[in-house]
Amino acid sequence: MDFTALQIAEYLHGTVEGDATARVNTFAKIEEGTSGALSFLSDAKYEPYIYETLSSVVLVPNTFQPTQPVKPTLVRVESPREALGRLLMLYESMKPKRKGIDPLAYVASTAKVGKDVYIAPFAAVGDGAVIGDNTELHPHATVGANAKVGSDCILYANTTVYHDCQVGDRCILHAGSVVGADGFGFAPTENGYEKIPQIGIAVLEDDVELGANACVDRATMGATIVRRGVKIDNLVQVAHNVEVGSNTVLCAQVGIAGSAKIGEWCTFTGQVGVAGHITVAEHTILGAQCGAAGSIRKPGQTLLGSPAIDAKIFARSSAVFKSLPEMAVQLRQLQKEVEELRKRVES
Repeated sequence: MDFTALQIAEYLHGTVEGDATARVNTFAKIEEGTSGALSFLSDAKYEPYIYETLSSVVLVPNTFQPTQPVKPTLVRVESPREALGRLLMLYESMKPKRKGIDPLAYVASTAKVGKDVYIAPFAAVGDGAVIGDNTELHPHATVGANAKVGSDCILYANTTVYHDCQVGDRCILHAGSVVGADGFGFAPTENGYEKIPQIGIAVLEDDVELGANACVDRATMGATIVRRGVKIDNLVQVAHNVEVGSNTVLCAQVGIAGSAKIGEWCTFTGQVGVAGHITVAEHTILGAQCGAAGSIRKPGQTLLGSPAIDAKIFARSSAVFKSLPEMAVQLRQLQKEVEELRKRVES
């Protein structure tokens, strides 16, 4: 990467303020800027750094009005954060792609491998598996027998796609993530728990991303389905026969129990828990550590607490909760006074 401020402005349909020939070859946070770096200013609380940063170019909003002299060249855009995202994608696309099958990789003779695929040392592709064009399998990535991985995917180190499971195009599986491990199915008997065979599969549609050590279990029968565009953070559990609607976001340590149905464009923040066999309507937002114990049928709600309730009600309830010890003292005092009044009336 080596661009001038003018080239960046033209690419982003922005305007230059300062030295249009200033060059950048890397990115940096505005508070950690160095010569040759591109930074951005989006949040007003970081404004003091723009007067101190050593970055050569800074993306700023069109509305930004400096209150002190600014050393770096400014590129004014509508949304610096979105503009930075576009530049990062451009930067990523310019990186050279690795291709070829390493001699230390294992590819079964019956597997089908597309064009320009990269299979790293100690990666493994099982019998009858299909790997699409331009897909990368990093060290120790495993694609099981008869599994299918689409085109333009990246499977990072130690990822596993179990037998018969399916991964769509442009999916990213980060280190340690697992698609298609057995669902948690056991039948209690007098002698303990008897394992119920999990004969279904797990399916990731196109443009899905799994964070590190995330797990999408295979179905008992049928399929666990993660729809197109879903983004799953690290350490998330999606249980057997769950269906996650398109463009939903599941943040760190979310757990979704078996056979739950999640709507489109939902956002589950950290440590949300969803009970099994329930339905969550589209555009639902569940706040951190929220517990959905029953179906949420009205779309577009923001909920907090366990069990989940309207976020505004939860906020008011939390305020009351903090006062409960004092309220309990007052209640006991009132009970005592009422009892004394009753005795006086009766006497």
